[in-house]
Amino acid sequence: MHLAEPNLHIVLVRPEIPQNTGSIARLAAATKARLHLVGPLGFSLEDRYLKRAGLDYWPLVDLRTYERWEQFAAMHRDPPATKVKKTKFFSTHADATYLDAHYARGDFLFFGCETAGLGRDFVLERIDRAYRIPIFEAGVRSLNLSNAVSIVVYEALRQTGALNAS
Repeated sequence: MHLAEPNLHIVLVRPEIPQNTGSIARLAAATKARLHLVGPLGFSLEDRYLKRAGLDYWPLVDLRTYERWEQFAAMHRDPPATKVKKTKFFSTHADATYLDAHYARGDFLFFGCETAGLGRDFVLERIDRAYRIPIFEAGVRSLNLSNAVSIVVYEALRQTGALNAS
């Protein structure tokens, strides 16, 4: 399924765990978001765990795939003079929290792979658009990817008023 105008764009960069991606695919279908998978992927799109986590909702997922970051970046460029930043990057390396972000319909929300995230250097180049989800226990390095995406997506939907339209 391809949505003409998705509520949001969820971008997973080098996802590694099929069950997480399957859960995020189900979330994308439920929230009318477009799911972008930027490779290399740590699994096959035919993986049974991926399919199982997405259940029978796969026909409702607006899915786009890209072999590498360069392919994605070439297809999706921010207009140079935009006042509103349409891209937001989520990482433990950010200072601002996801609640500090100002979300708009059609935003691109970026999340990195489960073991390495988006990477410190990548995030620092985009620090003005980088956000973290607070973690209160110092011994916990990060949240599960599908949980992190869910937290951010529903805050974005709340801010854009999409939750009132459902």
